Amino acid sequence: MAWFQTEVRLAPRRRGFHLVTAEVEAALRGMPRFSVGLLHVFIRHTSASLSINENADPDVPGDLEAAMNAIAPESFPYAHTIEGPDDMPAHVKASLLGSSVTVPIGNGRLLLGTWQGIYLCEHRDRGGPRSLVLTAHGETP
Repeated sequence: MAWFQTEVRLAPRRRGFHLVTAEVEAALRGMPRFSVGLLHVFIRHTSASLSINENADPDVPGDLEAAMNAIAPESFPYAHTIEGPDDMPAHVKASLLGSSVTVPIGNGRLLLGTWQGIYLCEHRDRGGPRSLVLTAHGETP
């Protein structure tokens, strides 16, 4: 069994759902070629989250963003408002979606489904750069 860990710094993105699969895969190029394993992707922030969802239809990110805004609107009477009107709804959305995803690895590749991608879910209007910790564990041939 072998372990591999690296960190990825994502460039700032506007509020919304952004595919980051290619950036995650690029960071894994130095990883041992696991015959079988797991990749854990963790975001080190409380106002952004990660999700695995459809990566083919360009309407999906917009629909996901609209649904999350309906679930946690800025107009709700939050007590925590010191960091701006988009901050507390961002914490709610991040709690609902989660701070990590796990993807199986087989023959040195991520085993995502045909229409699946890893999304950075940026819940702030201007969230800044985001940090991901990638930890892989598995068997090497």
